[in-house]
Amino acid sequence: MTTPLVVDIYHLDTVTSFDTAHLAGLRGVIHKATTGGDGRDPKYKARRKLAHDAGLLWGAYHWGTHRPVGAQVDNFLEWADPDAQTLVALDFEATAGNQMTIDQAREFLRLVGEKLGRKPVIYGGNLLKESLKGHKDAFLGAHRLWLAQYGDHPKVQASWDQFWLWQYTDGADGPNPAVVPGIPDRKVPGIPGNSEGHLDCDHYLGTEAKLAAEWAS
Repeated sequence: MTTPLVVDIYHLDTVTSFDTAHLAGLRGVIHKATTGGDGRDPKYKARRKLAHDAGLLWGAYHWGTHRPVGAQVDNFLEWADPDAQTLVALDFEATAGNQMTIDQAREFLRLVGEKLGRKPVIYGGNLLKESLKGHKDAFLGAHRLWLAQYGDHPKVQASWDQFWLWQYTDGADGPNPAVVPGIPDRKVPGIPGNSEGHLDCDHYLGTEAKLAAEWAS
């Protein structure tokens, strides 16, 4: 079993040692920073320092809602506080009763891109595909795709030729590997005393050096 190069986590995931994760082969962490207009992940800032100290690449994602986009952008940039080496991403997924629209997603990406001078990544799966249907969206397609699809055969929407990052498992669904030493989300079934955990794991097609070069670009 190998360790994925990237994982994405939030405050309810347990982290015992980013150093252990790095030694096992992990190279990047994308952490939830904010939700909507005022939600903020309480563990984001402390974990950012720990991840940097361990030599890991750091990223921040925002869970989009139907709140005014300007307020969401302000909330994200203030709390995430991205520097030039921080990957920034919009999490576009189903949010019952508070759904971000595809037009709001475009506005969020545009505003963050203008403020930072670089394009954010967009994370999405079925909702993104259903929102765009078969339409090829040139604006969205100009942003790197972080595909969410739990299975062995990832398929991107027509706006992209290929994913940049692929979330292939949430730890419960999808192929292995789904464990990373040092980030024990929950016990692995069938392995007594196992201290590693299932979590959101992400596949990158290139080398570690290429990942680092592209990370925040």
